[in-house]
Amino acid sequence: MVVFLLSFALSAALTLLVVRLLRHRGSATKDHDRSGPQKVHGTTVARVGGVGVVGALAGLAAAASWLNASFARDLGLLLACGMPVFAMGLLEDLTKRVSPVSRLGAAAISALLAALVLGTVIDRTDIWGLDWIASTATGAVLLAVLAVSGIANAINIIDGFNGLASMCAEMIFLALAYVAFQVGDTLVFSLALAGAGAVLGFFVWNYPAGLIFLGDGGAYFIGFLAAEVALLLLVRNAQVSPLFPLLTCIYPVFETLFSMYRRKVIRGRSVGMPDGLHLHSLVYRRMLRWAIGREDAAAMMKRNSRTAPYLWLLSMFAVVPAVLFWDDSRILGACIVLFALSYIVLYGKIIRFKVPGWMVSKR
Repeated sequence: MVVFLLSFALSAALTLLVVRLLRHRGSATKDHDRSGPQKVHGTTVARVGGVGVVGALAGLAAAASWLNASFARDLGLLLACGMPVFAMGLLEDLTKRVSPVSRLGAAAISALLAALVLGTVIDRTDIWGLDWIASTATGAVLLAVLAVSGIANAINIIDGFNGLASMCAEMIFLALAYVAFQVGDTLVFSLALAGAGAVLGFFVWNYPAGLIFLGDGGAYFIGFLAAEVALLLLVRNAQVSPLFPLLTCIYPVFETLFSMYRRKVIRGRSVGMPDGLHLHSLVYRRMLRWAIGREDAAAMMKRNSRTAPYLWLLSMFAVVPAVLFWDDSRILGACIVLFALSYIVLYGKIIRFKVPGWMVSKR
């Protein structure tokens, strides 16, 4: 618990410092383009929230070196491995000129470094066909690189509304911490709590007022860290089902996969082409009816802050059964399928304006 509290305090303090320093300066750090299909904020806000998160974890690693050398070493190695994806994301936040392919490439490099340095590979999946690939050394590394870079990108995909990506990541870290505690893995337990504390320290300044955004650097790094902690849990504890991390992350992962399918197959566009048809975008525009017709900054902020809780609830529908059945691949697999079907049904209802009345905010 000390790890969680210290990580939270450092992150909250550093993020506040960044907010104060950049409030009236640092134009390059702010999101000035509010015309895109995914832009739902009414003012310019700094997109460098990842600086506070990474800085807090670095400070925690330095402080822990005096008390727990093993934890400090592994946290330091995770931070070092994550620098390529964080740096590339931060560069995009500052310049708006880094392509999605370059950011994914940086995520893959970070995942490969972690696989080589920390041994975070995927050598079992409990999924027919993939276990054969995972049984080879090259296949285990390749699957890890694909999974880690995919989850990092998935967290970035759902980052667009105040509190959405950060609270979903918070749930993932806490679920990992719970299972690590159940199996007696103190290292992974501490790493998960460190991630949870750092994300929560950012969250208090991001939700509901949106004083700062994660940005690509923060979103990609948090996704990378969550994926790597999950892989450490699997590598070190054979009793944990490999489908447990997948179910905890299934909301952002399925959002990404469904968006790729929707863009390429249904609309015939590039999978990297941004649009306003993500599930969270539809919730914002079609379910919060009280704000229709108002586009002033205050109304947009209010509607923005009321969007994320709908998706937190959706994410909880996956995280809760994952925590309850973390060692049973059959139940976890059934829950993954059920979540995917539920997502598709819900998306279809919202896109066709057939949302049940109890789900729609009237005021």
